[in-house]
Amino acid sequence: MIEIDGSAGEGGGQVLRSALALSLCTRQPVKLRGIRARRPRPGLMRQHLACVNAAMQVSGAKAWGAELGSCELVFEPGPVRPGDYSFSVGTAGSCCLVFQTVLPALMVASGPSRLLLGGGTHNPMAPPFHFVQRCFAPLLARLGVGIDLQLRRLGFHPAGGGVFAAEVAPPAAQLQPFDLDSRGPLLDTYVECFAPGLPARVVQRELDAIGAGLGLLADQLRAPAARSNEGPGNALLVTVLHEHVGEVVTAFGEKGVTSEAVAEVAISGVRAYMDSAGALGPHLADQWMLPLALAVSRTGTPASFTCTDLTLHATTNMGVIEAFLPVAFDAVQHGPASWQVSVSHRLLPGT
Repeated sequence: MIEIDGSAGEGGGQVLRSALALSLCTRQPVKLRGIRARRPRPGLMRQHLACVNAAMQVSGAKAWGAELGSCELVFEPGPVRPGDYSFSVGTAGSCCLVFQTVLPALMVASGPSRLLLGGGTHNPMAPPFHFVQRCFAPLLARLGVGIDLQLRRLGFHPAGGGVFAAEVAPPAAQLQPFDLDSRGPLLDTYVECFAPGLPARVVQRELDAIGAGLGLLADQLRAPAARSNEGPGNALLVTVLHEHVGEVVTAFGEKGVTSEAVAEVAISGVRAYMDSAGALGPHLADQWMLPLALAVSRTGTPASFTCTDLTLHATTNMGVIEAFLPVAFDAVQHGPASWQVSVSHRLLPGT
């Protein structure tokens, strides 16, 4: 049984999610202690239990300590079973994080799966649905994974209620790792303001401010129509698409914060990304490590990528991945906003 210290590194929920995902992929049981020890409210919260329950469903796993507030968990996976699943957080907690917990195992399973996920789709502390769809999923497709994501309903904090559907089909042969060292030419930049339940003037002020700040044209500023059962909520998204990779910068509005202040957060994020040299933004780099390492471990083919920053989330994730897979990470900084991360196959002790 692999033992993981949940208080190591960033000490948050990602340690739990990565450990569950890798336990499913490798069929190795895991014991986690100190779960979310560095958070104001340590232990399993409802959204983390949703990840544990989802991992149990797709594999018939057994778990001890899967209860609210628990700081220790023992998880014994069974064989991953592709099929049709429905997972709901039950709160505004991120259903995108539940998806990313079971995705690695389903993308190497024996057949395709269809998922329906409910909860928060656009959360300040988690990858929004559009980030997963436009940035993360295209990289998985290049690995050979068939993946299709469709948003059914937006879900914001505190109401939740969001829904998206996902179809995942494992590659016909084997995952194919690849290098991603440059973004390629810029193809498109556009802004969307998702603000169901809010006055139209709020949307227009945010779009006007960000358009002026980034020098965008009118057709690059969009206000998608909201469904009657969505909101209230406010997410301002800037999508930057290059030939090889995409980035989605998100700013969230909240009571007492002006439209111009929301726009300025997004503007700062876009400028930081565009002024940097790495191919992947910091959040995408963090999330890309696990599927890429899985591909490297199964093929023995090394791969690399560049990123704008190597966060504490990312370095913590490296340690969790290396505890499960026969891979080694190497990271070299080439400038203030440029890192080269390499993943290579390594022999486990005793082999």
